[in-house]
Amino acid sequence: MSKIVAIHSFRGGTGKSNTTANLSVLIARAGNRVGIIDTDIHSPGIHVIFGRKPESFHHTLNDYLHGKCSIKQAAYDVTESAIGRVGPDDERPRIFLIPSSIEVGEIAKVLREGYDVARLNDGFQDLLHDLKLDYLMIDTHPGVNEETLLSIAIANSFVLILRPDSQDFQGTAVTLELARRLDVERIQVIVNKIPPSMDRELLREQVESGYQAPVIGMLPLCNEMAELASSGVFSNSHPDHPLTRELVRIADQIMN
Repeated sequence: MSKIVAIHSFRGGTGKSNTTANLSVLIARAGNRVGIIDTDIHSPGIHVIFGRKPESFHHTLNDYLHGKCSIKQAAYDVTESAIGRVGPDDERPRIFLIPSSIEVGEIAKVLREGYDVARLNDGFQDLLHDLKLDYLMIDTHPGVNEETLLSIAIANSFVLILRPDSQDFQGTAVTLELARRLDVERIQVIVNKIPPSMDRELLREQVESGYQAPVIGMLPLCNEMAELASSGVFSNSHPDHPLTRELVRIADQIMN
């Protein structure tokens, strides 16, 4: 059965897109067909992590939302660059990227006119069917808006990423309350960018107690991740790093 995983944060700067990219690659490496859709239409960027330039895209999510193409036409097979050579197109693993446009005019159009959220939902379902996906990973727009509410409502798993920061704690509490009101079946939390001086187990206890939701990952503040500067998938370039090992554990929990 296909699963939709919405990965969200209340604020920007939490490492949401990098975490989404790494988890998608690790889930694909486990033998799955994975789609990654960048619904952060106001500030897209996950394509950069996969080494794709905007001019390489004939269509984007924006084109689909404005009725210019099918959602499948905006999906790009990035398997070889993300996890290496694999078998024929109908086999597993596979990883597909559905980017949003980085063009100023397209972003301004969305800001000015909005888009049909129901069409976005239809696109999610079409991707699952047309690409025979096992997992569709949604890289959401930070904060709370109509797209976020849709992602929350339809997701099989809703993963919230936060930093150990007072503003993140308060904003995440609001998002969790919305998710519970929408009867999300599975809510999970990842704490990212944890300073080495912080008591990780105490932090885990505080987050789980405060949110009444399981913490499935505790990711350290990482100089190597900062140095990579979103120029690649961290788990590929640092396969034995403690951060990668923790990402593997998170991917296992999402799959289970």
